[in-house]
Amino acid sequence: MQLAFERQGPTASRWRTWRRRYDLEGYLFLAPDLVGTLVFAVGPVVAALALGLFAWDILTPPRFIGMDNYRALLLDDPVFRQVLFNTSTYVLGTVPVRTALALLLAIALNQQLRGVSVFRAAYFLPTITSAVAAATVWRWIYEPNFGLLNSLLYAIGVAHPPAWLSSPAWAMPALILLGVWQGLGFQMVIFLAGLQGIPTHLYEAAAIDGAGWWARFRHITLPLISPTTFFVLIISVIGSYQVFDQAFVLTEGGPGYATTTLVYYIYEYAFQFFKMGYAAAMAWILFAIVFVLTVIQFRIQARWVHYD
Repeated sequence: MQLAFERQGPTASRWRTWRRRYDLEGYLFLAPDLVGTLVFAVGPVVAALALGLFAWDILTPPRFIGMDNYRALLLDDPVFRQVLFNTSTYVLGTVPVRTALALLLAIALNQQLRGVSVFRAAYFLPTITSAVAAATVWRWIYEPNFGLLNSLLYAIGVAHPPAWLSSPAWAMPALILLGVWQGLGFQMVIFLAGLQGIPTHLYEAAAIDGAGWWARFRHITLPLISPTTFFVLIISVIGSYQVFDQAFVLTEGGPGYATTTLVYYIYEYAFQFFKMGYAAAMAWILFAIVFVLTVIQFRIQARWVHYD
């Protein structure tokens, strides 16, 4: 068959030339993405890894100090420990609540009702809204004297509502509430896609066997959307550890350091204090935390995620 092909088609040398040209064209089409990834993703990651070993304030040449930045962060910086606690509090406050609410909302909107698409779009709207614009609106909602939230609390008889963004005790819950609201629609859409992939005959068979709504939810819905739930948890943890916009617009990390998140702390040291090496070391600690948590989730997913 090969000899017949060579008699009817190009010679072997011409075939190899055409094949190389074909491969070259493919690489040329991929080149913009490859160059962009190397320059704007891989390059900065490698540079940050190297920069974390230096003391550099932009104005003077970098000075190699080894692991001193990491040692100072982990042992000599109490604010960094507070920032880690704040970020972890935000993650624990947003991820479980938002995931549960998104699932319940997806179940409610997974109905063949007239106008349900309008509600789906309305709940998804905060996801595509600018984070800065949304945080600005919520800053007005949290305003202690004339804001919408405290006005409602005054109306129902609360004499002394919280000062929200200026209160160390309430600033982080206010940040968490905004995070839950803004990310709810995105997770709802993902859960909705997972729910619509469940065969309806499973629910019909369970109903014929006398299974109630809770039994159908527990034994059909939850197992079959467990891969979707796993995906949502992964992206939620990663995204929540990278929170920055809300803290920057609402509180600027205050009051004190009550709402200073890890990315905001990196921003401060990099672009306000110009301690680039210190900020790069923090960035790699953030990467290590997210990487470890992701690996742990992948290790334990076999216990509850069902792919068949």
